[in-house]
Amino acid sequence: MKTRSSYTQLLPYLLPQGATIGLALACTLVFTACWPILAWLSKGIAQSVGDGDLDAILRICAIALSVFFVQKLAQFGQDTLMAKAALIIALDLRKTLYSHLQKQSLDYFETHKTGDLSYRLTEDVDRVGEVIHKIFQQFIPCILQLIAVLGYAIYLNWQLTLALLIAAPVMGILIGWFGEKIRSFSHRSQNRISDLSSLLVEVFSGIRLIKAFAAEDYTLEQFSQEAESNRRAKYAAERLKAIQHPIIGFLEAVCVLLIFLLGGWQISQGNLTGAELFSYGVAGAMLIDPVNITTHNYNEIKSSEASVDRVFEILSLRPQVSDRANAQPLDTVTGKVEYCHVTFAYEPQKPVLKNLSFLVQPGETIALVGSSGAGKSTMMNLLPRFYDPDGGEILIDGVKIRDCTLGSLRRQIGIVPQETILFSGTIAQNIAFGQRDFDLKAVEVAARIANAHQFISQFSQGYYTYVGERGVNLSGGQRQRLAIARAVFLDPRILILDEATSALDSESEALVQEALDRIMQDRTVFIIAHRLATVRRASRLFVIESGEMIESGTHDQLLAQNGRYAQFYAQQFLGGN
Repeated sequence: MKTRSSYTQLLPYLLPQGATIGLALACTLVFTACWPILAWLSKGIAQSVGDGDLDAILRICAIALSVFFVQKLAQFGQDTLMAKAALIIALDLRKTLYSHLQKQSLDYFETHKTGDLSYRLTEDVDRVGEVIHKIFQQFIPCILQLIAVLGYAIYLNWQLTLALLIAAPVMGILIGWFGEKIRSFSHRSQNRISDLSSLLVEVFSGIRLIKAFAAEDYTLEQFSQEAESNRRAKYAAERLKAIQHPIIGFLEAVCVLLIFLLGGWQISQGNLTGAELFSYGVAGAMLIDPVNITTHNYNEIKSSEASVDRVFEILSLRPQVSDRANAQPLDTVTGKVEYCHVTFAYEPQKPVLKNLSFLVQPGETIALVGSSGAGKSTMMNLLPRFYDPDGGEILIDGVKIRDCTLGSLRRQIGIVPQETILFSGTIAQNIAFGQRDFDLKAVEVAARIANAHQFISQFSQGYYTYVGERGVNLSGGQRQRLAIARAVFLDPRILILDEATSALDSESEALVQEALDRIMQDRTVFIIAHRLATVRRASRLFVIESGEMIESGTHDQLLAQNGRYAQFYAQQFLGGN
């Protein structure tokens, strides 16, 4: 069971806004102090009405208007200052959360739903900002108003107030119990809406496949089930609130009737005047809104606690791959790569790579050959430290990559994936991806090398053409050439090609292959090969099977050995078994 509020985790984000929050609280104190003054002035008005003293009534009304003016001015300051502080806190929290997510290792994103992460970055952070705003704009002022007005009520007649306070513990216990239940239901509801958001991301990303398989009804059924789960979770929370409000409202009505009953008795005993009872009634009326608002805000605070927990659940994570404390930048390298007894497993006791060792000299082109699931992609994912090996070391130019900063390491390695990912923005921004300021001439040079300049020039906006989300308005060959241009612009010494031509038509493949031949010159290149036609010119071929290198050599040498590579070759080109 939780022993402390989740909101204590927000203190590091509140402290930088201390000055703004302090000014807001000063305005709150002025705002609060006006309530007992107004209740006290109502006593004077009641007495003046009873005496028929019009001048006194006018004078007291003028004072009351002045107090109202000061109060509303203080309320304006309180509201604007807290809105400013809350929005800045939410912005800082969102940026911190986004930055922290980006530092997580690749395996984290492979095992967590994109929609859930997006929901936490948007809706959950917004709810945290909103509840901070309400705590300082409404909850704290209402608590202070309750204290100030109750203090005045005790001053007027402590016996009457003491009787009323008997109901306070009952209301407090009820409000607390309802709040905890609402927090639990809200946490469940937010998990459901995150699941729904994740499903939508999957559906919209794969809409082409859904239509191709006529699976609209199937995905509609999935959506309906998730939406129904979300509805049930939300309804449970709303039903609890619906039960709470009448109960609290009934207790408030009992308190009002108690005031009249006990007040009449106090007047009959000579302990209270009619004007004082009127003033006491005004004070009692001033307590109704704060009690209602406090109850409502307490519910929101408890329900939003789930959002705080969900945000800090991510912030408490530590990435599996990160810079060491003494990590040094990796300077310009020649491209010598060495794997020394490397082992790796995604799951314990299920090794993907086993005691892998090899040395690649600068400028060599290495083709990785093997059946699907043999470990080829995993081998290359270790080089830029998307994952760290469980055993052994990987070195570049004799330097252990674990001892290098991640940024400097990855700037030495260019990757051209099989499936090109483009981002919303211009063609130039996609080629120079990750660079805040870039030279358009350098972008054009990279595009020319990648055989992309010709088709880019045909667009009316040229390099400033907006490519759209995921580059859907470009052909597969065009997207792949932009990916090559992106790698050229980075100018890496080491290049990883994940069979960049496998999904292209013959014309596009020829253009892409020509571009690849250009950028492979004077670089260390690793080709993850699915089609053997693309690897014949490689310096060496590594045949990978079950995470081990079982053969190594040139195309001709491996054919002469008549081993596993020769079997692959026969299957693809000679129709062998």
